[in-house]
Amino acid sequence: MKPLSELSSREAARLVAVATDLDDTVLDHGRLGVDALTAISLLGDAGLDVLIATGRPLGWAEVVCRLLPVAAVLAENGACAAVRDGARVVTRFRATEAERRSRSARLDALVAELLARVPSARVTDDAWMRATDRTFDVGETWRAPAEHVAELIAIAAAREARTSVSSVHLHVTFEGDDKASGIAWLARELFSLDPTAARARVAFVGDSGNDAAAFAGFETTFGVANVRLARGLSVPPRYVARRERGLGFAEITRAIVDARARERAR
Repeated sequence: MKPLSELSSREAARLVAVATDLDDTVLDHGRLGVDALTAISLLGDAGLDVLIATGRPLGWAEVVCRLLPVAAVLAENGACAAVRDGARVVTRFRATEAERRSRSARLDALVAELLARVPSARVTDDAWMRATDRTFDVGETWRAPAEHVAELIAIAAAREARTSVSSVHLHVTFEGDDKASGIAWLARELFSLDPTAARARVAFVGDSGNDAAAFAGFETTFGVANVRLARGLSVPPRYVARRERGLGFAEITRAIVDARARERAR
């Protein structure tokens, strides 16, 4: 991982959008600090759209999209999104309604099995707002034992479900999406970018295991400093900040904005 000082002005100038994880990247232990909030506005002032790509539920995404100066919030690790449409915020899904109903029934049955077989498992308190996945608390309000998380993952895999682990949650789903494919989907819908163009012109910022697909899927990627603690990252971000969480996000934003200014001044 390279320091932010190695970000070239040309690389920054080709960007049209910055997609960012939310928990422990923009947020500091669940709270939005003034530095991170200012950073989102600075990206907009620099001509960049901001996309938030989170494992949080669609119910959260709608609220976040209304409150923050962002173009869209990709939720549930890529399966759905809240998108700003003028004064409105609309929800979009990648699967059909019939597909979602079928998968939801399978998910509910799987969650019941997981809770029966791993009694220590805790469903997250935002599960009721979810449309396409289910989540277990592994680091938000308590630190789940690693062996219990591994057992949940093994049982889900035996039922052909996909799992991913963030800094706070274990996600279980029957959807085929991830943050990389979801961001590419939004880049096509919002900016008319094909997947190849999106790979070069959308940057990604993250910190944890469920960001792995996006770190691998885009050319300009950044990690806040706590990404060094992430497990399961076969492809790390290209650049890394010195500071953690929201302050690291603000540091990354400043590096992008300054590099773009240098390119305009050439």
